[in-house]
This record gives sequence, C-alpha cells and structure tokens, in this order.
Amino acid sequence: MSGSAFRSVICWLLACLLPVQMLAGQPAVAVLYTTGQTWLNGNQVPKSAALYAGDLLQTHSDATASIQATGSSVMVMADSLVKFEGPAVEIEHGGVRVSTSQGLAAHAGDVVIKPIAQSWTEFQVVDVDGEVQIAASKGAVSVQDAQGTTTTVTQGQQTTRDDTSDSKKKKKKRRREGAEPAAQGGIMSSPWVVYGGMGVIGGGAVWLLLGHGGEGPASPACPTNPCE
Repeated sequence: MSGSAFRSVICWLLACLLPVQMLAGQPAVAVLYTTGQTWLNGNQVPKSAALYAGDLLQTHSDATASIQATGSSVMVMADSLVKFEGPAVEIEHGGVRVSTSQGLAAHAGDVVIKPIAQSWTEFQVVDVDGEVQIAASKGAVSVQDAQGTTTTVTQGQQTTRDDTSDSKKKKKKRRREGAEPAAQGGIMSSPWVVYGGMGVIGGGAVWLLLGHGGEGPASPACPTNPCE
C-alpha cells in the first residue's frame, strides 16, 4: 500500500473517532492513575483513565490516585473527594498534594490556594471537618479566605483556615451518609468510550502495517502523525 493511501485510511479512522470525542464534551486534559478502589463520576476505575475538566474523583480509605497533566501533577489522598477543573482542583473532602509549574490552584470551600510564581511549586491542602490545612513544601503560595483576605505561605510554612462554605458542608454530610458516593456521568463521558475509539485506530494501523491491505507492508512515507 502506498504512503498516500495509508495516510488516507488513518485519516478516515481519526474522522470516525472525532464524533466520539465531541460527544464526550472535550478532549482529555489529564490522565488518572489509581492505586486501590477509586471512582470517577460514579464508575470504578480499574487502573487508569482519561480525565476531563469537571470530572469528580473519589478514593477509598485505603486508596490513592495520581492526576498527571502538562506541567502539573496532583496526588489525591485516601478517603478524598476531589473535582478536577483543569486549571484547579476543588477539594470536597480529604486532601491533595500539588506539584506544578503551571500555577495549578486548589479550592477548599471558599478558601483558594495558588502558587505565587509561575515556577515549580509544591504544596499540600487537607480539608477535614471544616478546617483547611495548607503547607508549602517548595515555593510559596497565596491563601485567600472567605472574607477575601489574602496571605502568603512561604516554603516550609503552614497555616489553617476555616471552611465556611455552608453548601459544601451540606454536600459533605450527604456523602458521608452514603447519599451520593459520586456524581454519575453520561456514557459518552466514560473513558472506555474514548479508549474504545483509540483501540479502533490502533488496531486498524497495525492491520495495515502488517500488510493486510492486499499489497504487502505499508510504506514508511508517513511514519508519525499522518494527519498533521
């Protein structure tokens, strides 16, 4: 098969996957890796999954999870409920450890924690029973409370703030009572849909490369990113 024909087939396969990505709402912005029992939008995650802005992540009491995005990583602690927003993570309950060079912030109720500089910063935020504990291990972070007061926590320092968000306290109470373990996502937001489409493309590419197109192995004229 000629290089141009091979490129055409791969582009066709990508075109088939595009509607799936559009129905999913938006392209994945991070990858989730789990250790132990973890739920994503109400569905249990086996080991890894694509992560989208607005996804809700919940870890069991003996589980942790890692969010890997461009220039940032977030370790979600055990027994935590966290919403991934892309440029920020919202902590409903539990804690996170953030490492970022892209200014990724953390919200805990009405408390906002974010790096002061666009340089590598590491900090931890734990929100349990209405108390937000913040510690900066590398770089400095700003902390804004519900009253709008902003303070700076420098490297090696820590502080606490009250979580005064009444709506958040009500949500945490309902979740502890088991009323809503996590929000249910639509079928098209499931990572399995995206992975299935990717599998179709990968399988088609391998099929062609092995020479099952009828004229022997495919030409290497377009070895990478054939559609770009």
